[in-house]
Amino acid sequence: MGDAVNVQMGSSNLLIDEAICWSDPVFEKKDDDEALRNLEDNQAQICFFIIQCLLIRANEFKSRIADFVRENNPEHWVINNWHEKHMAFHRKHQEKFYYEAMQDPNSPIQHQYLPMYFGNLCLRFIPVLDILIHRLLEMPNSKFQFVETILEHLGGLYKFHDRPITYLYNTLHYYEKRLVARPILKRRLVHSIVGALKDTSRPPNWCLSDNFIKYTQSPADNINWLPEMDYYVKLVGRLVDTMAGKSSCPFPNCDWRFNEFPNPAAHALYATCVELMALPTAGQIVGAALLDIILVSASRLPRENIMSWMNAVGLILTALPDTYWLVLNDRIIETIQNPLLQTTNPFQLFNFDRARSMFAEQHCGYLMVLCHTVWHHAGIGQLSLLPQFLREKVKPIVATEEQYLFICHLVGPFLQRFHSERTRCLLDLTVELYEILVIVDKSCKELHYIDPITDFLYHIKYMFVGDGVKTEVEKLIRNLRPALQLRLRFISHINVDEATTPLTAS
Repeated sequence: MGDAVNVQMGSSNLLIDEAICWSDPVFEKKDDDEALRNLEDNQAQICFFIIQCLLIRANEFKSRIADFVRENNPEHWVINNWHEKHMAFHRKHQEKFYYEAMQDPNSPIQHQYLPMYFGNLCLRFIPVLDILIHRLLEMPNSKFQFVETILEHLGGLYKFHDRPITYLYNTLHYYEKRLVARPILKRRLVHSIVGALKDTSRPPNWCLSDNFIKYTQSPADNINWLPEMDYYVKLVGRLVDTMAGKSSCPFPNCDWRFNEFPNPAAHALYATCVELMALPTAGQIVGAALLDIILVSASRLPRENIMSWMNAVGLILTALPDTYWLVLNDRIIETIQNPLLQTTNPFQLFNFDRARSMFAEQHCGYLMVLCHTVWHHAGIGQLSLLPQFLREKVKPIVATEEQYLFICHLVGPFLQRFHSERTRCLLDLTVELYEILVIVDKSCKELHYIDPITDFLYHIKYMFVGDGVKTEVEKLIRNLRPALQLRLRFISHINVDEATTPLTAS
């Protein structure tokens, strides 16, 4: 179809008629080429118009798909007569494949066709359909109407997709910025692919919740659904129950040899992420609602199981695009500016287990543990943004010891991971901690927690960075008050007169 780029719109019917022979492998090659090729806008317009004519206006292909979807079941391993049904389909819609040598009319080899036991044109077209939808979403002048038309006529093929939920997850995740203004298209995409599996032996809520199913069945112009907190609590609770192995969870306990996921927990996580990304709500709002399950609605959760809920929220947030989980940074900024940090002993405030045992936990304690949960599940690429966050957002607002200790409590558990996976980020993070300490030192007349702070900095040096940041750190330590210089003298190697410098904070 490379020559078809220059064809005029009026003369495209000849090319369409010539390519209507669906059993010809040439059609598949042309369709693949045009879906993958990066063409100019005008050329792509013609190519996709021709593809649309081939897929939608040709009754033979649509009837073939309709027959296959109606007469066959994707769960072939539980059907006794699946081979008979498949061969009956091949007798009705014949496909011919033979060796290249057999195509030579002078060849003495007779034309004996290879038998087709497992595949057919409909099944082979599924990966082509996946690529075509992605290419349409990538177009500068996005052909969203074409996507909806394709899903309407050919979406039944996703009944036989080997990884339908994974495909939905990858599509919604990668094209999140392009689909954020198209809630109807997201809803149609999820409804078409998940709805194609409604005739299989899956339970009613095997993927989507009841509230979201009602949303997908609402009128096309109803895109103003704003889920309440109960919706998010039930959605996350479903994942918590699944990971706990409760029999009440809706996800199938099926033969996992033939499932796209290895266990019910993975199935629940991907299904939950698909539903959240398909909501007609901005990612920041969804991410904030997930955080509020712990930070605001913790009283509604079972106290003995609070860590499982935090773990579920962390898993979900890190599996979503950055727009969703970066809301956590805003909550950290709000907590740093909270006056409560200056009125309470920080070591008691940050000891979540002890405070929880006395029913005295505070908001900042919940946030600190939630940050640890999210960052524990985050990939190293997501975690590598932490030094930049400290430099650009945290450093300009930190002015007290309590705020500095809160930061140390946040980043401390991840020093070992940075050391093992991204040493450069650990060095940058260490320098940022010293620079913030300089700001705190200049802002405070008196330091009450000077020993814990210096102990933490020695821990970083002797356990992780060594002399990796010696040059940068020595310059910063020289700007600190004498009491800090004295305690950090084995890091900076600055000679300080111990006789004239008291050991107590100045």
